[in-house]
Amino acid sequence: MIALPHYHFGTMETQLQYHLPIGMHLLPPSLLDLRPTSEIDNDLLHPAAVASEKNIWFFWDTGFQRMPAHNQRNIRTWHRRLSKLGWTIRVVDKLPGSPLNISNFLDIHDPHTFPSCFTQGTITGAFSAQHTSDLVRFPLLLRYGGVYADAGMMQIGDLDRLWNQTIGNPDSPYEVLSYDGNDPQQRTLCNYFLASNRDNPLFARCHRLFLALWEGKTSTHGLHAHPLLKGVGMMGQSLSFVEDGIEYGPDQTSKMLTDYIIQGQVMTMVMGLVDKEDSWNGPAYAANHVYVIEFMVGAQLINQFTAWDGRRAFELMSLHLPTNGEPENDDQGLAREIVETCLGKSFGFKLATGIIVRIMGDTLGSFWKKNIGSDDVQGTYAHWLRYGMLYWNQDEVPPPVMFNRVFEPIKEGSLLKEN
Repeated sequence: MIALPHYHFGTMETQLQYHLPIGMHLLPPSLLDLRPTSEIDNDLLHPAAVASEKNIWFFWDTGFQRMPAHNQRNIRTWHRRLSKLGWTIRVVDKLPGSPLNISNFLDIHDPHTFPSCFTQGTITGAFSAQHTSDLVRFPLLLRYGGVYADAGMMQIGDLDRLWNQTIGNPDSPYEVLSYDGNDPQQRTLCNYFLASNRDNPLFARCHRLFLALWEGKTSTHGLHAHPLLKGVGMMGQSLSFVEDGIEYGPDQTSKMLTDYIIQGQVMTMVMGLVDKEDSWNGPAYAANHVYVIEFMVGAQLINQFTAWDGRRAFELMSLHLPTNGEPENDDQGLAREIVETCLGKSFGFKLATGIIVRIMGDTLGSFWKKNIGSDDVQGTYAHWLRYGMLYWNQDEVPPPVMFNRVFEPIKEGSLLKEN
């Protein structure tokens, strides 16, 4: 058992005892920014100018202050853990007059940076905010470098160490960090966590293809059938769901999900492209230069423990730990196993939102959004997880999924021409 320091974490004074999981160690307080939340928020709202490639980029169209509380806690932990190691955390937005407005970092009128629907603010559909955020990821990384992460990404592992061993190390072959997309048939990356130096050749080509898909569009509807993506497999082909009495079968669901995560399809195509005129061999580049973290243990472990049942995950994480010698019941035992395993083995945890909620029902993230503050209640397993993310670090960095097997190309020819 580890005696915790007397520190205002979230909304209550913490003077509990949580178990330090195997595979973790205490972080020296000197490496953490433990100032009050108000001071952390001030730093997040007024970050330093870009001075290096050690940038953590987030996007929330209405700004950090209007972000759900559980996501704000995610961002603060990124800052507390990484700012003293030279990283600057920025939540870029589209608020008029905001110092963090995307227009202060990128030329939103440049057609080589953004499609016209972004410039004109005409992106449509139920997930327009998510698609707006998709469009800023490649441009930010290409111009400034660093990490782009979704606001729902809870960072657990030692990002600074992994960066310094890979992208930040000039002797390392690795130029990109991400999570494996969990598709054994083709290379896929998860767009909720992308990292690279400036002007990365993979992301540069991904961005050109992405802009081509968006040309003349105001949404991603139908992009699963775009001819420039011919040969890329569809997503979620075994899923189906019922909504308002209407049944959506696997074919409809797969098209819907692929349209939603079309940025992932773009990365798969570029990693599967051989373009001799452009001197680009995507399969070889991915095998030699892309460091991918395993999907399930790496960022989805709570979902695996609960069979992707969001309510079950919420109920377990909301339980209080036994106190005063109370025996641990079965649910508490499972919740403990989840927290210990996540803290000791997962590099992060992605709180699923967006179309996943529509297809699979409420998730842990959507329950935390509806039940404000439930992720930060003293003495619960959720609080233990959040506490460990801040004060403890993992002993090792995650090994890469072996991308060194060179896959057959998906396409041979020009990036922006149909076969």
